[in-house]
Amino acid sequence: MATTLEPPPSKTPPSTPDNLTSLLPGRLARARPLFDPEIVRRATKDSFLKLNPITLLKNPVMFVVEVGAALVTLFLLRDVFAGIAGKQGFEFQIAVWLWFTVLFANFAEAMAEARGKAQADTLRKTKTDSIANRILNNGKIEAVPASKLRCGDLVVAKAGELIPGDGEVIEGIATVDESVITGESAPVIRESGGDRSAVTGGTKVLSDQITIRITSNPGETFLDRMIALVEGAERQKTPNEIALNILIAGLTLIFLLAVATLHPFAIYSVSSAGAGTVPTIAVLVSLLVCLIPTTIGGLLSAIGIAGMDRVMQHNVLAMSGKAVEASGDVNTLLLDKTGTVTLGNRQAVEFIAFPGVTDEELADAAQLSSLADETPEGRSIVVLAKEKYGLRGREVSEHEASFIPFSAYSRMSGVDIDGRVLRKGASSAIEKFVIEFGGTIPSTFRQISDRISRNGGTPLAVADRGRALGIIHLKDIVKGGMKERIAQLRAMGIRSVMITGDNPLTAAAIASEAGVDDFLAQATPADKLEYIRREQREGRLVAMTGDGTNDAPALAQADVGLAMNTGTMAAKEAGNMVDLDSNPTKLIEVVAIGKQLLITRGALTTFSIANDVAKYFAIIPAMFMASYPALARFNIMGLHTPQSAVLAAVIFNALIIIALVPLALRGVKYRPVGAAALLRRNVFIYGIGGIIVPFPGIWLIDQLLVLLHLA
Repeated sequence: MATTLEPPPSKTPPSTPDNLTSLLPGRLARARPLFDPEIVRRATKDSFLKLNPITLLKNPVMFVVEVGAALVTLFLLRDVFAGIAGKQGFEFQIAVWLWFTVLFANFAEAMAEARGKAQADTLRKTKTDSIANRILNNGKIEAVPASKLRCGDLVVAKAGELIPGDGEVIEGIATVDESVITGESAPVIRESGGDRSAVTGGTKVLSDQITIRITSNPGETFLDRMIALVEGAERQKTPNEIALNILIAGLTLIFLLAVATLHPFAIYSVSSAGAGTVPTIAVLVSLLVCLIPTTIGGLLSAIGIAGMDRVMQHNVLAMSGKAVEASGDVNTLLLDKTGTVTLGNRQAVEFIAFPGVTDEELADAAQLSSLADETPEGRSIVVLAKEKYGLRGREVSEHEASFIPFSAYSRMSGVDIDGRVLRKGASSAIEKFVIEFGGTIPSTFRQISDRISRNGGTPLAVADRGRALGIIHLKDIVKGGMKERIAQLRAMGIRSVMITGDNPLTAAAIASEAGVDDFLAQATPADKLEYIRREQREGRLVAMTGDGTNDAPALAQADVGLAMNTGTMAAKEAGNMVDLDSNPTKLIEVVAIGKQLLITRGALTTFSIANDVAKYFAIIPAMFMASYPALARFNIMGLHTPQSAVLAAVIFNALIIIALVPLALRGVKYRPVGAAALLRRNVFIYGIGGIIVPFPGIWLIDQLLVLLHLA
């Protein structure tokens, strides 16, 4: 029976359309509304649980507020039981609003945590203790619960079965449904060897059969880590967050000492003057709470948790808050050319024959030499020959054909048939091949190759023994909108570097078309690692993406290493982020989210410190006007009484926290502009705004208190 030479079936996994402005919706990306009733209920309950002093001790500012609230409450109870009349109503309101201040701060943190817990609950429902087919030492198979598997065990997974644990495919090939992890319904190919051998526990085999070596123990699977991270159980404070905590704790200590000394000074002043009143404990605690940075103290933790949540909404699993924060400080971004800057599948667009060779002869040789080439490039050559010259499968039953698959060592593929030795490959490799067979290189060989490279293409030469036939032009297409995205990075102050294995001429052309700032051509794993180290020695923070085992050293060295979920286990272990959608371009979004986190923290810190200024004008004159009438001139808001002024400041101090919860959770809107422009904008909006807003706010509360006869 006749045999038709046709290219073998492609093993390339189904691709998904890439969109630079919108990301694929995965399981983690299905974010609930900001104030989802279920999340609010959970957060409200947790707000009260967080009143535990041991828990609150982690937040020194709110711990001081809680101690103050407890102190005012104790003095209130003392006055009630002692029958002291006249000030119980005022003390009661102060105590209530101080407790509200603590609860509102707890609510902000609990809201951020509740969103993560809701996502973790969804993931936990997908985690079942499936049955695994474990291979014994004697080759027999036994059925055991997946929870009994240990690192190093071998299991078999057939069509329709769940993969029982994280592992590496060591035999076979299968299509796998990973929607439980990524939310993407399109199946992916998993096969032994290469960069598509990693499988995740809980995913489902759709076809064929694979043998898997388990690489994790129970409780240590990728899904377990996802649940722990999404739930916030492993969130640690970042260096910047720790530094800010130390700063506001220091300010709190300073104001605590200042307020503590006011009481003895007030006693001395009143006794010396023979007039005036000594501020009560309730007033002194109110002054302290209004002086210390309670707004940022109450929102700081929520900002950090919400930052990780926003990354997860983009289907990126951050291994730590430090990784998210570091992405906001990135100076250099390493982008792999293939699949990130370009579409990835280079396509044959033209056959260029040398003198004395017809286009049909070149196309015929190129097609025959590409039949064993399973790469997208090789298949595109077969298709181009069919479409342009009508060349299709030929009967070769009476011919002996020996196909030579592509090898990274030889950089060629081809076929030996009917005495012909056809080869197709890199220009330098084919040039060497022709010379070895005693042939000569046409004068236009290098000229054509260089011209294609300068235009951003890839030249592949074709030869038959010692006769060079021509050049195949492969075109690599830069992704639509990539130049604009690179320009945004530049506006952020980030230098973009394209990494590629192409020759320098091709790399320079693609880099110019994409608009990147620099490129690294003919890059090896060692070259990537050394480039990152050199950037870091010069004080820069570096981010990069990768999916292969050869990327692991560079991913581990980079300050932000984004590993692809479709990549090897070594790559995922080395990086500090995993993109569940395996979209290398996602790193640009991650950088923007990191910057948004830093901007949000800075903006709310500025607002918190600025709005304290107005509270000084409200509460300090009210406290001491009786003893020092000259201070009345500082009552610029015209507040009615000392009691109404103090109470209005405390109420505003509590309400502003709850008012800023949506901003802390959503983040301040980020625009890709320079640092100086961002600073000016934030100072104007959150600095000046933070000074102005409290004045009308406190005045309005004072009016309502008097109107309602509450002060």
